[in-house]
Amino acid sequence: MRLERLIRVFPYPIKTESRRRKLQRFLDLPQLTIAQIWFPLITYWLTTYCRTGQTLSIAIDRSQWGCINLLTIALIWHHRAIPLYWSLLPKLGNSNFSEQTTALQQVLPLFTEYKVIVLGDREFCSVDLGNWLKESGVSFCLRLKKNHCIETENLVWQRLDELGIVPGTSLYFQGIRVRKSQPATGFDIACKWKKNYRGLTVDEAWFILTDLGSLPVAIDAYKQRMGIEEMFRDCKTGGDNLEGTSLKENRLINIILLVTLAYSSAVFQGTEIQKKQVQKYVSRQKEPSKKYRRRSRFGVGLDGEQWVKYLARYSETVQELMKLTPNKRRFYQLGMRAATLMNSTS
Repeated sequence: MRLERLIRVFPYPIKTESRRRKLQRFLDLPQLTIAQIWFPLITYWLTTYCRTGQTLSIAIDRSQWGCINLLTIALIWHHRAIPLYWSLLPKLGNSNFSEQTTALQQVLPLFTEYKVIVLGDREFCSVDLGNWLKESGVSFCLRLKKNHCIETENLVWQRLDELGIVPGTSLYFQGIRVRKSQPATGFDIACKWKKNYRGLTVDEAWFILTDLGSLPVAIDAYKQRMGIEEMFRDCKTGGDNLEGTSLKENRLINIILLVTLAYSSAVFQGTEIQKKQVQKYVSRQKEPSKKYRRRSRFGVGLDGEQWVKYLARYSETVQELMKLTPNKRRFYQLGMRAATLMNSTS
């Protein structure tokens, strides 16, 4: 996402410096906004792929590199996350309650027809944020810091890390008071410390502020938050190298909008490729002994698009190669059919 690299491949028959100025002017367009460009597309996508009343999880998180501090809200979708809204914070370090609620207010109106669960890590563990979400009719799973206090009995307060949770154990407190100073009432606390398994050691427990009503539901919901971490990796070092851009302020926001369009397109194409059961033509299948797939939906979408383009570019060479092994004609026909199906998802 460096402007210099975009200039090199920008398919426009003008000089390099002219292409630079043209891209800069494009990134300064007042019409290039999240509300005008991205929100209508997300609304259309939701009405197409999600049924009314469906439970959807959205994660709020922050990413920082150099002097850039980006607050992002994303929809969790098949172990990945689709960016919904992002804003630059005018400082380094954690976001505050006002900045978090302002960002959520931009997104929640898109989900009036759905049940929403907001997921946040320890930066977003504010009891005030939990109260605000409860008043807004939105469910939540917000991970608390271990030094938070809860009222386990009448006027008996304990820190979360003093509850006796050890690896392999869990607890669930329902309708209790949280935060010894300025106590807040009516929250559930899900506590779980994953057991050590096959040499993998988990350093600490999860303490989750929630209103979902049960431990398994709360833990399963919070696990989905990792989708936004994968999204950040895909958009940064694992894919688009967003942190390498030298753009700032409004141009940075707009280049992230373009990254979002490209990233989401790849995720949706990967979803369609898997749905049509032709993924095996672009990536190796998940091995029975492995827990995770070799390629995510994002990777499958990118690989599928590239594979189809190369087949078209070198079609004459491909035809000559196929003639060398006519006994494999049936398999070649299946592969060309798969390519046609992938092309229809673009």
